[in-house]
Amino acid sequence: MSTHGFSILFIAFLLATLALRCWLLWRHVRHVHAHRGAVPPQFAEKIPLAAHQKAADYTVARSRFSLLTMFVNTVVLLGFTLLGGLQWLSVAIVNLTGPGMTYQIALLAAFAVISGLIDLPFEYYRQFVLEAKFGFNKMTPKLFVSDMVKSVTLGAVIGLPLVWVILALMERAGDLWWLYAWFVWSGFQLLMLVLFPTVIAPMFNKFTPLADDSLRARIESLMQRVGFASKGLFVMDGSKRSAHGNAYFSGFGAAKRIVFFDTLLARLAPHEIEAVLAHELGHFKLKHIVKRIAMMFALSLAFLALLGYLKKQVWFYAGLGVDPIPGLPYDAMALILFMLVLPVFTFLFSPLTSISSRKHEFEADAFAAKHSNAQDLVSALVKLYEDNASTLTPDPLHSAFYDSHPPATVRINRLLANGRPA
Repeated sequence: MSTHGFSILFIAFLLATLALRCWLLWRHVRHVHAHRGAVPPQFAEKIPLAAHQKAADYTVARSRFSLLTMFVNTVVLLGFTLLGGLQWLSVAIVNLTGPGMTYQIALLAAFAVISGLIDLPFEYYRQFVLEAKFGFNKMTPKLFVSDMVKSVTLGAVIGLPLVWVILALMERAGDLWWLYAWFVWSGFQLLMLVLFPTVIAPMFNKFTPLADDSLRARIESLMQRVGFASKGLFVMDGSKRSAHGNAYFSGFGAAKRIVFFDTLLARLAPHEIEAVLAHELGHFKLKHIVKRIAMMFALSLAFLALLGYLKKQVWFYAGLGVDPIPGLPYDAMALILFMLVLPVFTFLFSPLTSISSRKHEFEADAFAAKHSNAQDLVSALVKLYEDNASTLTPDPLHSAFYDSHPPATVRINRLLANGRPA
């Protein structure tokens, strides 16, 4: 492919993606706003009109914010690529470090720092303006800064050695470097599944054993019925950051943990908590987690193989605004360019992931209805929709394209059809 041809192809995909995303957001905002005035009949006796209108306003505000960040990210992407930002950054760093591994790691680090600084004001606005406006933010500026420092430090401690290994393989392992890199990356991902619950997550949140003996007995009975072994039941202090509630299990193999947000326990009754957990356990028992991990590994192998081809093509760099300098290693640059443009070329495949995720949600709901009470899960979901200001009236096309969970009405109708009487 020619340099000019790849540049045109990139711009065409970028504009098409941007136009589609804008159109979907416009549809979503219009649909949600049009249905703001009345609670859907199925929820009319359960969710007040004020809560429904809050959810609509929250959805519209988030969508408009997404539109702003979308345009900013597009400008930043063009700035890094066709407008010469990465080329300038590369020259500036190589003048300081000279060619070699130090240059490559410095380039990746500088790119990460610049990207983080660009994202920072948007993240601050999202947390302290948008979330606060609708009563969800519980985070203090001090905690915001603390989280940021911890994240950056953790990223450097974990990420820099991994980057060094990948770059070393790209430089010295020959044409099959991408296969060896895939083994390293896959091993790293599995290691993180083991370390996250016990090492990383406690750096950000406090986890305490579930103290409610009656609730613990109810949950342990459920786990025994479905054949799930856990290393413990824990409560996470999610309320120090957000009013949103959730429950999840983390870890892998013998390190599996069940975690409840304290906000969830404060809102739901014990039988509703049992039903929510039955849904989460359904994901495990139906091997959804294993399937997602396998899919992630398969895609990463395919993408690394593609990168193995692209990194040797001059048009890949030149078509994205980077003029390769003879004698300068360009492995780090290839990684950056690939990470930047991959979402542009793969966006149209997003619905496939959403379809698969919604299928898994239906299956986990059916599992929960079988091993707990469908009416309890419905009751819990209605409370969570209200508490999290989740819209009950999403645009169908926007939902089909993006949403990992089925629309509320469809999901609850399916649950009631599959569930047993209360």
